[in-house]
Amino acid sequence: MDSSQLLKGVLDLAVLAVLSERDGYGYDVVRRLREAGLDEVGDASVYGTLRRLFKAGALTSYVVASDEGPHRKYYGLNEVGRTMYASSAKTWNSFAATMASLLKEGQS
Repeated sequence: MDSSQLLKGVLDLAVLAVLSERDGYGYDVVRRLREAGLDEVGDASVYGTLRRLFKAGALTSYVVASDEGPHRKYYGLNEVGRTMYASSAKTWNSFAATMASLLKEGQS
């Protein structure tokens, strides 16, 4: 099974989950997703997802100066984002439980 196709379907939820823990800038979000096990996540996909979620009103943003290079644009969840995260997580958990049940039945 092509895990990159699965990732496309849940990238919004994965980004929201990472930002629910704490705010982050683009590459920080990419790094945290990879550390969580999503090794195939692409930088451009995450940056695009952050921009899209921001335009949808789910994220706030602010700029922080960096001693190591250019200023960093941080993103965080706002009330819309927290609601979107909760709803998406509920949908995902239901879907995952259904798939687990199907897979268990298929192995019997």
